[in-house]
Amino acid sequence: MGPKSQVAGASGPSRKTLRTISEIRGFFRTNVSPIFFVGPTAFNLLGIDRWVRNFRYLVYYDSWDGAHPLVFTPKHKPYVEFESSEEINNYLLRDPEVQAHIAARSEASGMAPMIAMVFFDEETEEICAELGYNLILPPDSLRRHLDSKIVTTRLGEEAGAPSVPNVLGRADSYAELSAQASAAGLGSDLVVQTPYGDSGKTTFFIKEEDDWRRNAEHMVGEELKIMKRINNRAAAVEAVNTRHGTVVGPFMTDLTGYPELTPYKGGWCGNDLFPEALSEQHRAVAIEHVRRLGDRLRQEGYRGFFEVDVLVDLDSDEVYLGELNPRISGASSMTNVTAGAYADIPLFLFHLLEFMDVDYELDIGEINERWRDLAAVDVWAQLIMKETVDSVERLLEVPRTGTWHLEDDGSLRFAGVTKDWHDVTHEDECFFLRVYGPGDYRFKGADLGVLVTKGRMQTSEGLTQRCRRYIDGIRSQYVSEKLPETPTVVPIGYVK
Repeated sequence: MGPKSQVAGASGPSRKTLRTISEIRGFFRTNVSPIFFVGPTAFNLLGIDRWVRNFRYLVYYDSWDGAHPLVFTPKHKPYVEFESSEEINNYLLRDPEVQAHIAARSEASGMAPMIAMVFFDEETEEICAELGYNLILPPDSLRRHLDSKIVTTRLGEEAGAPSVPNVLGRADSYAELSAQASAAGLGSDLVVQTPYGDSGKTTFFIKEEDDWRRNAEHMVGEELKIMKRINNRAAAVEAVNTRHGTVVGPFMTDLTGYPELTPYKGGWCGNDLFPEALSEQHRAVAIEHVRRLGDRLRQEGYRGFFEVDVLVDLDSDEVYLGELNPRISGASSMTNVTAGAYADIPLFLFHLLEFMDVDYELDIGEINERWRDLAAVDVWAQLIMKETVDSVERLLEVPRTGTWHLEDDGSLRFAGVTKDWHDVTHEDECFFLRVYGPGDYRFKGADLGVLVTKGRMQTSEGLTQRCRRYIDGIRSQYVSEKLPETPTVVPIGYVK
């Protein structure tokens, strides 16, 4: 089942150096190397097949029920209680149907299959090595090292990309925490983070001793990032670390903690991409911070895709580095359809260039300048819709994956099956990708689906009326039944 040869370029082992965006586009349009995205769903890199020939999706949940020609899922899937996306991906890679599907396309090209995914671990690397697959991602050990908020803070400071004023240390009591914060001049209104985990679940706001008591079990014994609490605006950005520098994508704001979308306080539930996400001045500083962090990550041996959060202090006007997610992220859906992507190439293609056997030369500074200018014309949004009710029910009816139209009376109408959201052109039209199908379970925290559209979903006052109509319209499509016995289910979080 192993490959006949190593990964090569679009025309075999050619050593031609690609020097222009036009040549790079042509390279990918004639690509013969089999490339697969593996995941619970196809969401994160959906639409890349428009740019890259021989790009396919291997998924556990087929959102199209067989209607998407490039999406493959095994026909025989026994019930498995997965506890992580890594477990799902490893299951897929070991599945005989998936292996046969990969082998058929690899043997036809005579090249080793390239495998990309969001979440992976050491077992993933072992499976790929065993089967002769080329896992086109940084090593898991390096990714885990860099995933620490403590490590990110130290590397950023070294690179000249500062975090919110902070001190790193440990505390076994509120008195110890307060003493460290006072010595660093951080005041008494604090934000405390532990090294690993989603920020919505490992970030604690400590203003008095009662706040410490409520969360002490999560902080005692951990190395802590103790920060001054600031009045901030947050933005997220994806970037790719290449041999020629760091390509920085467009900035977008997060939607967090909306109870209509997520049961988790502070939990990520979507993004708005729009010109005013950052001012011109703040955008320029943020790009420089991300570029410097990327350069520092490259010294650590990291290359390829990563996502960064930045914070703007609305009182001091300072721009700070936030969290680092060293992986493909849930924001790629919008990054890959921006004006910058269509003027050049989608951000993920820079990642592919780093892992393919091809030489290329590009002026990364010129690309970053162009993308910064084009950021002034793009507006996109996405909603990550989770089950918010604390019960377990079996799904009987679900909304179809494809294009939906928002009618004048506020109702939502299914327009037709489509492969992705790239043809969405106005704010009353959206693409919805559902995760679970009839017969699956809905339960608190489960990812029900992702909605992508033009136009903004939130303002300073909260969710827009149009956003609420989309939420109500999609949720009304779900019909489920209660069960006499409640099965054990674990929310995983398939997207980010």
